[in-house]
Amino acid sequence: HSRALFLLSKGMLLLMERKLQEVHPLLTLCGQIVENWQGNPIQKESLRVFFLVLQVTHYLDAGQVKSVKPCLKQLQQCIQTISTLHDDEILPSNPADLFHWLPKEHMCVLVYLVTVMHSMQAGYLEKAQKYTDKALMQLEKLKMLDCSPILSSFQVILLEHIIMCRLVTGHKATALQEISQVCQLCQQSPRLFSNHAAQLHTLLGLYCISVNCMDNAEAQFTTALRLTTHQELWAFIVTNLASVYIREGNRHQELYSLLERINPDHNFPVSSHCLRAAAFYIRGLFSFFQGRYNEAKRFLRETLKMSNAEDLNRLTACSLVLLGHIFYVLGNHRESNNMVVPAMQLASKIPDMSVQLWSSALLRDLNKACGNAMDAHEAAQMHQNFSQQLLQDHIEACSLPEHNLITWTDGPPPVQFQAQNGPTTSLASLL
Repeated sequence: HSRALFLLSKGMLLLMERKLQEVHPLLTLCGQIVENWQGNPIQKESLRVFFLVLQVTHYLDAGQVKSVKPCLKQLQQCIQTISTLHDDEILPSNPADLFHWLPKEHMCVLVYLVTVMHSMQAGYLEKAQKYTDKALMQLEKLKMLDCSPILSSFQVILLEHIIMCRLVTGHKATALQEISQVCQLCQQSPRLFSNHAAQLHTLLGLYCISVNCMDNAEAQFTTALRLTTHQELWAFIVTNLASVYIREGNRHQELYSLLERINPDHNFPVSSHCLRAAAFYIRGLFSFFQGRYNEAKRFLRETLKMSNAEDLNRLTACSLVLLGHIFYVLGNHRESNNMVVPAMQLASKIPDMSVQLWSSALLRDLNKACGNAMDAHEAAQMHQNFSQQLLQDHIEACSLPEHNLITWTDGPPPVQFQAQNGPTTSLASLL
């Protein structure tokens, strides 16, 4: 039992230190030891949860959302088994066997947490929302009785994931209030803040993109890059910063140097399947804006191949709609339609508000060009509805006092927010 615990702890440290070559054989060995261990059922299941949590996070770190599913299912079954078992009164002969790596109640929250991480990466955002709600309710109950710092860490990580979901589903105002909640949790704990400062600035950068404050987005991402030593987070930030430079259209020098650092064709800095697929997408987006359509198609087909292999729904939807746009510009309406229709279906399943807005505009123009007046009218109506929803949310978010957080780039999170006098960003460019 103790050997398994120590080996699993070593595996956890290797994962944290990104020594991925060493993790794989160690996890294989741990799996065998845990399965063969004959002892108290609750302790055996507890070790299995530890082992499976490491396996699931290992897969998710690698951006392998489809490959992780069997492990995640096992983990969810395992936690259900644990919650039905009662702690035996019989004391083990070896006192070391009394050691638990995590209390049972905390394990439940942790399993919810990795499920949320999976749902968010895969683009099942309603599912992510459901499990976040369950986990946060459980955390509230636990925090009444237990002031363990790990609970605040769980809460911050859950909020970080759900904030990203909200920005995609078009709930920016809620996302902003949750970013403020993360700030408050970080104010209470300097350790929590030092561990999550880079993530917090990254989330603010993503929020800034969603409300079209590109200068603030750049400042937030630059701050986050200064604060992080985590390779995957670094690559994620650089990818998003590149998208900001592409939108600004006049930052070619900075953009070229960024794209060189996340070149998916050679020497990509991290092993994440998902981030490499995203890097191909960013290349495709840049080529599209430069009018190099054949090159853009090559990059986007690469993204599609990778995102289909691992069920990365959001990247699939984004790539399809951009390919649809390219075919539309080239006058190939039939091929464009073949891309945009599935993009729209996938985007409404996620649901991804900006891809729905983009797809409905393309469908409107496509149907108009093909003389399908009824379909064009229906698509125009959809586009109008999405525009209205996004506009409302945009106005609401920008008029919150928390909107001032977008200017914070130094030191601990600010405590007070001044009320805004209304939106400060151009709404015309948003739509």
